[in-house]
Amino acid sequence: MHFPPLHRGTLLARRQRFLADIRLDDGREILAHCPNTGRMLGYSAPGLTVWAGERATGGRCAWTWELAEVDGALVGVHPARANALAAEAIAAGRVPPLAGYAETLREVRCGDEGSRIDLLLRGPSQPDCYVEVKSVTAADEYALGIFPDAVSTRGLRHLRELQRVVRDGARAVLLFCVQRADVLAVRAASEIDPDYAKGLREARAAGVEVLAWQCAISTTEILLVRRLPLLP
Repeated sequence: MHFPPLHRGTLLARRQRFLADIRLDDGREILAHCPNTGRMLGYSAPGLTVWAGERATGGRCAWTWELAEVDGALVGVHPARANALAAEAIAAGRVPPLAGYAETLREVRCGDEGSRIDLLLRGPSQPDCYVEVKSVTAADEYALGIFPDAVSTRGLRHLRELQRVVRDGARAVLLFCVQRADVLAVRAASEIDPDYAKGLREARAAGVEVLAWQCAISTTEILLVRRLPLLP
């Protein structure tokens, strides 16, 4: 996935969750849309080097904040890009455990709790594969990617739906899309959301496959390229 032309700058402040004040290296101060409404642990402090791109739609926020730099490593700020990154990587064969499917459907209604599964993979001679994609952008002091970065009742609901998929005889996969280059492995953030961590353990025991895949990130493109270990 290629970025639009990005401009380097310094984060002045993040405000109202959806907005960020940035001073570009050319001296302009801009108001940028912040696509990440979460806590953005460790990569939203004033003074960080960031990159923003101009939005084609213009409007009040003519810019979108795309990247932050933490100790020399780039972090993808845009969690909604995770689904497209996963679909692109699967189609290109860069995620071998999910290779061999002829069709990919997006945002398919699933289960009894009003959920939509991110990706549904179908092939002529294998069970349907339901893939839920989660964006990992937070990390702890040990260079472990953590999810979630806030209590996630929605994420817990998705785990229940994936377990139901397995009970119905299909394949269910939770894919952590790690949008930062400095992470060595991924773990559930039990200190933030113990219920989610417990639900993840139960889902794995019930047959839900859990994969963690890391992005290679530059200021021109971001690609899902390598598998990471998943800690218990």
